[in-house]
Amino acid sequence: MGHRLADASTPARLAAPEEGIGRDELALATRNHGLPLEALRHDITPPGLHYVLTHYDIPYVPDGTPWHLTVDGRVRRPLRLDPAALRTFPPVTTRVTLECAGNGRALLTPRPVSQPWLVEAVGTADWTGAPLRLLLAEAGADPAAVDVVFTGADHGIERGVEQDYQRALPMDVALGDDPEVLVAYAMNGAPLPPQHGRPLRLVVPGWYGMAHVKWLRGITVVDEPFTGFQQAVAYRLRRHPDDEGEPVTRIAPRALLVPPGFPDFMSRARVVRPGPVALEGRAWSGQAPVTRVEVSADAGHTWEDALLAPDDGSRWAWRRWRHSWTATPGEHVLSARATDAEGHRQPLDQSWNRGGFANNLVQRVPVLCSDEAGSPAPEGGAS
Repeated sequence: MGHRLADASTPARLAAPEEGIGRDELALATRNHGLPLEALRHDITPPGLHYVLTHYDIPYVPDGTPWHLTVDGRVRRPLRLDPAALRTFPPVTTRVTLECAGNGRALLTPRPVSQPWLVEAVGTADWTGAPLRLLLAEAGADPAAVDVVFTGADHGIERGVEQDYQRALPMDVALGDDPEVLVAYAMNGAPLPPQHGRPLRLVVPGWYGMAHVKWLRGITVVDEPFTGFQQAVAYRLRRHPDDEGEPVTRIAPRALLVPPGFPDFMSRARVVRPGPVALEGRAWSGQAPVTRVEVSADAGHTWEDALLAPDDGSRWAWRRWRHSWTATPGEHVLSARATDAEGHRQPLDQSWNRGGFANNLVQRVPVLCSDEAGSPAPEGGAS
């Protein structure tokens, strides 16, 4: 069956009332995957459990395939570097939590039609690579330039626009050291897996995943704002089709719970036994360090402070939290919410935009407390 290719001016589609997940969305969901929430227990996410979003096809780069990264545009000395040359720059390893900009999209009403994320589009890894600012200095990049454009090897079509995947960062972000942007060649101490950008990718601590260009092959310094599709059309916060929209940039604060107890197979709804239940999870923000996590066991009517793990200095990574809850027989809804040092706190009501971006609505986890083996799961699924 053929598909009509829309043009770039066609706004992202919203699901009709009562419209379920469609075949196109299901196809996206089978290609991409989120973090199983029980894996929040890992300080560092194993690569196979880390969330993955791939816009087009994963480029096939067999071992030994020549790969070169070019640095050009407004520079005095254009560079052409292979991965071995990148390793001659002083290596930096940074623990970074990545989150997809569309995390939580499938929970919105009306639902933007795209990759149907619940809340699992997140993961944390130790990324090793060469600081971008050193590459730009080596090339003699013009500090008065406006943007630095990053081109990946993945190629496809979105809304009728054939394109390489490209994103840009403002020059001051690219040249800065807080955060230290990396051209990464290793994940958790090993070469990048294919789905995570092998052999090179960009890592932009604190920014949503769309900025972390994978299969990186080109860096171009430009003297005017970049207007490619992924910058000017996609990843904008729009409430109406004709809005110019605000760009999606840094990650909003979020806390997630490790699902307590044990699950119903189909719904993933949780069952616990009466008595003390140890709740735990992770919280993060790309805007400022997380300073508080609160937990509710009554659908957000009352809140108690959770215990935050000591700050280990991993500024750009999630932080563990713990809380003890005494479960009583019946149905409950658990939630956690994060607040960062700049006072940003997760909302209890959805913040809606047409792309479903930067939605950090507080998580709701239905739980049935029962002391009977084989008890039915609570109605509805965990989200």
